[in-house]
Amino acid sequence: MRATGVASGRSGRVAAGLVSACLVLTACSPQRPHSPHSPPTAASPITSAASAAASAAASAAAAPDLARYYRQSLDWRPCPEAASFECTSVAVPLDHARPEGGDIRLAVVRHRATGPRAARIGSLLLNPGGPGVSAVDDLLSYADGFSPALRAAYDLVGVDPRGVGRSAPVDCGTRASLPVPEGEGGAEGPATEGGAGDPEAGFALVADACARAAGRLLPHVGTLDAARDMDVVRALLGDDRLDFLGYSYGSYLGATYAELFPSRVGRMVLDGAVDPGMDAFRATLGMARGYQGAWDAFAADCVARPGCPVGRSLQDAGRVLDGLVAELDAHSREKGGSGGSATGDDLLTAVTAALAAPAWDALRALLDEVRAGDAGARRRLLGPDDAEGPGEQSLAAVNCLSSALGPRSTAEQTRAALPEFRRVAPQFGAYYAGFLPLCTHWPAPPTQKPHRITARGAPPILVVGTTRDPATPYTQARALADQLSSGRLLTWDGDGHTAYLQGSRCIDTAVDDYFLHGRLPADGTVCP
Repeated sequence: MRATGVASGRSGRVAAGLVSACLVLTACSPQRPHSPHSPPTAASPITSAASAAASAAASAAAAPDLARYYRQSLDWRPCPEAASFECTSVAVPLDHARPEGGDIRLAVVRHRATGPRAARIGSLLLNPGGPGVSAVDDLLSYADGFSPALRAAYDLVGVDPRGVGRSAPVDCGTRASLPVPEGEGGAEGPATEGGAGDPEAGFALVADACARAAGRLLPHVGTLDAARDMDVVRALLGDDRLDFLGYSYGSYLGATYAELFPSRVGRMVLDGAVDPGMDAFRATLGMARGYQGAWDAFAADCVARPGCPVGRSLQDAGRVLDGLVAELDAHSREKGGSGGSATGDDLLTAVTAALAAPAWDALRALLDEVRAGDAGARRRLLGPDDAEGPGEQSLAAVNCLSSALGPRSTAEQTRAALPEFRRVAPQFGAYYAGFLPLCTHWPAPPTQKPHRITARGAPPILVVGTTRDPATPYTQARALADQLSSGRLLTWDGDGHTAYLQGSRCIDTAVDDYFLHGRLPADGTVCP
């Protein structure tokens, strides 16, 4: 299974730009106290319908207005895409604080544990990140990537969070991609306020479209509500505790659940972790710095190889990338900015996606083709025609409900920040500064401020960080592990975004050992 917190193609324009600025929110109601410093016991085996109902009833007891959601029956059927998976949907309140105000439905997929019933542990909920990435589609595509032992022990479960994928998706009535200002990678930087390329004006147009098309839904698609939804799903699956694997934004969702329901946490792994105490400005600046570091690592490897397409030194590499961005922007302007002509922004989107993967061989090949003027390679920078629209709108809708995730800078503030962004990231700073006005005009106000999450009372939570992760830099993983009262940091000395199932046997063994046996890696473990 791959982590999909950073998308590719045009949708990656925003996903790559904002994946580390993820939300913060809350949900409530504890159950079964547990020592935060002792390993969790094995989760209960998959339960009967009667015990599932008992678990659901117990969960709802403290919130009688929500009891009907915790007591609903699930109608599992073979998924149309793959008969080996089961699909269903779950009703949750649009507003958990006012459940009488109507329902929305969440799409759920399950891959049954393959081992003997007596050896099964329970359900493992998965979130691949984004926000805006479909957990249902991800599980349908990548379930076989998990180890046979993990698939034998757990039902693997994917739930599309509210507002995403198949769960009441945010649809603003347009297929238009979220705008990014022209020329942000070149010498001119973002266009002036009110101009055709003004990022604040562009994001304001999207915000207005979303207010008109999805205004009732927008205040209720935040991480707080998604975490509360997960508790409903946990109870309906018959699990006393939530076993969870969250990548990237999914780490924020998991930490939020742990904050709200600490005694209902089971075995939780948060990979490519987000620091919930960091504000959106600092997170966006940190991402610019992270991608610059990832580019420098790629370039250092490339220039030591024969035929490197970006020259023979780090200085050469920066100049070549800047030159290609400027050339593509100039060509696009000559064509009148037509949608069929790739821009420097499209190239930087492809580069950031490759650095996050990481896919250095493919990136060398792409840069070689683009530098040679290959028309096909330049067309591919535009991405598939169907990669725009609702997925990006979901990402914005979730991000903008949190001041930890959704930056809110005016055009003047963006221009003032530009020198700092360029200083820390000469090739990528202006690109990421272009996202600072994303939520300035968003119609739904933020519901959560940046804050430290301690989740006091939760059992051990394993936080996984990659030393050269560009999207959620390693400093964020260290910060989250330090904040959590029961956090344990596992480090991969590697490249790319997220670590589990990305090629490190040491990481994979440690994570599987925790999920299967409740054994944490030694404090300070660093995997090669």
